[in-house]
Amino acid sequence: MRKESYEFFERYLNNASPVGFEMSGQRLWLDYIEPYVDDYFSDTYGTVVGVINPDADYKVAVEAHADEISWFVSYITSDGLLNVVRNGFTDHQIAPAKRVNIHTKKGIVKGVFAWPSIQIRNRKTDQGLQVSDLAVDCGCDSAKEVEKLGIHVGSVITYEDSFMVMNGKYYTGRGMDNRAGGFIIAEAARMLKEKKKKPKFGVYFINSVQEETGLSGAKMIAQNIKPDVAIVTDVIHDTQHPNYTKALTGDIRCGKGPVLSYAPAVHRNLLQMLIETAKKNKIPYQLKASSEETYTDTEAFAYSNRGVASALISLPLKYMHTTAEIAHKSDIENSIRLFYEFICTLKSGTDFKYLK
Repeated sequence: MRKESYEFFERYLNNASPVGFEMSGQRLWLDYIEPYVDDYFSDTYGTVVGVINPDADYKVAVEAHADEISWFVSYITSDGLLNVVRNGFTDHQIAPAKRVNIHTKKGIVKGVFAWPSIQIRNRKTDQGLQVSDLAVDCGCDSAKEVEKLGIHVGSVITYEDSFMVMNGKYYTGRGMDNRAGGFIIAEAARMLKEKKKKPKFGVYFINSVQEETGLSGAKMIAQNIKPDVAIVTDVIHDTQHPNYTKALTGDIRCGKGPVLSYAPAVHRNLLQMLIETAKKNKIPYQLKASSEETYTDTEAFAYSNRGVASALISLPLKYMHTTAEIAHKSDIENSIRLFYEFICTLKSGTDFKYLK
């Protein structure tokens, strides 16, 4: 990975981008991708799109989502503690004793998830932790003192954890789901520009908002753009931890390549083209069978506008929806290559219909 790309990736991952509050991350992403596209725009809720050949009739959407899971302040107690509710599918079991950033108009306020010592609590009840048991301590002794800091019901809270590299080959950080995807598609745009491979169709590099709360950003932008083809990227579980049952989840491993999924929403002809592209360019890949849904923005694009040929390229990820999400460097690089080679291979006007 080139130095400039690495520096952007680190900066982008360390920036907070909670659901509904994605704008600082969207600005970072747009500033990075803008030199590599012909035009860009943003919709009402903040999804950002960089476009190559905006006047072309045939449109290809290349999409990731920008938002990360987080917390909302739901109640401020009289003694200055903050109760919380989820903003997205946040794992409450990892919260105790975590450091957090509370986002206010006055800036970041530091806090921690309060948690009693193991010396005094009943360890038999530890696994019964509920969201209602959680509270954030921000160093205040009263509700009035909390409010003076700019904290209010509805203030958003993110974890403080930041990017790091493990053993020279694994990247870990908060919000790898799915800012790694935003990085991947931005790098594909860069490669097209630098290698002077301008396609004859329109390519819409999309960084969608609010995926974690119902694929909302993708649903809106799909109706706006009305693409002919959509390739989505998101993360997928590395299934090597003993808690996974591979007979149900498949055998997915970090470092073995991006994952291509079979699912009702994934168009088989488009999927086959991705597989052939990977084989031709000697890009390693893994296969996944999704029983009903991929639970990604793939469904949002596939079932929009009377049906859009859609497929999914997934990045294997350890410990999803924690503050220690881990991805392999080679999987990121091979995902970028697969997007780049697919765009270079696709011909304008390709019809993916099953019956013609």
